Amino acid sequence: MKKIVLLFAAILFSITLSAQEWQTDFETAKELSSEENRPIILVFQGSDWCAPCIKLDREIWSTDEFKAYAKDNLVMLQADFPRKKKNALPDEQQQKNNQLAEKYNKQGYFPFVVVLDKEGKVLGEAGYEKTSPEAYIEKLESFAK
Repeated sequence: MKKIVLLFAAILFSITLSAQEWQTDFETAKELSSEENRPIILVFQGSDWCAPCIKLDREIWSTDEFKAYAKDNLVMLQADFPRKKKNALPDEQQQKNNQLAEKYNKQGYFPFVVVLDKEGKVLGEAGYEKTSPEAYIEKLESFAK
């Protein structure tokens, strides 16, 4: 039984290490950005209804290459706007996402990627592009220079 528990713990630990850490709180993201001297990548998405959002996640955010890069170079902040009731966010989180949208995504574009500095100043904007993770990383880097 001990071996099974240890194996399970090791598997969970390795999954946690390889998983990209998305922030959902803007103030936490700003603190991390300031402490680690990394830009914030704020992603507005509709995770359960927006086809380009789902493609961006699958083709860029979820790739091993992007995850490895982001882990050492970016603070990832997610503002999700799911539509299905089963995926609804807690009211407090939805209010935070709405406030972010009022400030950074007034047009309501999805997906919408905003590159911010540690104070929350906009450095650049992007969306979905049919491209490679390398090219998308270069685009994000160009805003932060």
